[in-house]
Amino acid sequence: MRESNRRYVFAKRPEGVPGKDVFELEENAVPDPGERQVLVRTVYLSVDPYMRGRMRDRESYAEPWDVGDPLKAAVIGRVVDSNYERLSEGDYVTGELDWADYTVTDGDDLHPVDPDLAPLSTYLGILGMPGRTAYFGLLEEAPPKPGDTVVVSGAAGAVGSTVCQIASLNGCRVVGFAGSDTKIDYLEEDLGIDAAINYKETENYRDALDTVAPDGVDVYFDNVGGPITDAVFTKLNTDARVAICGQIAHYNDESVPTGPRKLPQILPLRATVSGFIVSDYAPRFQEATQRLGEWVANGDLTYRETVTEGLENAPDAFLGLFEGENIGKQLVKVTDPDE
Repeated sequence: MRESNRRYVFAKRPEGVPGKDVFELEENAVPDPGERQVLVRTVYLSVDPYMRGRMRDRESYAEPWDVGDPLKAAVIGRVVDSNYERLSEGDYVTGELDWADYTVTDGDDLHPVDPDLAPLSTYLGILGMPGRTAYFGLLEEAPPKPGDTVVVSGAAGAVGSTVCQIASLNGCRVVGFAGSDTKIDYLEEDLGIDAAINYKETENYRDALDTVAPDGVDVYFDNVGGPITDAVFTKLNTDARVAICGQIAHYNDESVPTGPRKLPQILPLRATVSGFIVSDYAPRFQEATQRLGEWVANGDLTYRETVTEGLENAPDAFLGLFEGENIGKQLVKVTDPDE
């Protein structure tokens, strides 16, 4: 064990794009667990775009942080001390814990994971929240039909890349938007989707869609918002289905941008637009994990991870999300699993 505990706290509310001054690293004694509590050493820490919303001083689907609060994230960790009867030293668990080397938490807030069934990191990615978001967001919120054209923004991210593959498994033509040639190659060559558009190198998204989706768009899975979504909405077919998963293009906006009015486009098409939060499907999480695990095991689903080494580099990993630096799931590796 380390002799001290490093932990990030929320130092200030950002205006616009966050900087490193939002994060303050403090160092204190390793805490001791109380009654029915567990001391967990962090192995992997997840950073996700939704955390930007928790930095605002207003209510959202995720509770905002107060200045001075420890930053929280989904974590895979190892139990190093336990006063909880269902967890023992050496067990691997997941839960919402601090950006820290160690966290003390109630045992009821932790869920065991089995490193023999899948790599530990996958429980924060393809078998965790991002995988479940893709599974329910596509299959329940915007159910595809064989032959549909499915367009995915943020297609090379943890959620988007899984959506692309599930759509392909359902017999759809899949088009993805991503922000680099490396990501385009990943989507087209590694994942085998039908076409990908580099939005940073494309002047007119509508013209690009005319080329790769000449029959229009039946399903749109939106991780991004902004000009990409404005363009896709002009290509929706009758009875199109749209799932709104994220709007990262707007997370750093200080005011609400005025863009094209989309409702007049939706009305004659009888399109369905659905915003969703994956936690709404919590009673069915096991179903998604089992199905995703089967697809991974038989090779129908693959995944990519971008892993940043060291707790001290967690702010860089988070800020890199807004520059599109990651392919697949962005993780921070804090320590080796067996340490």
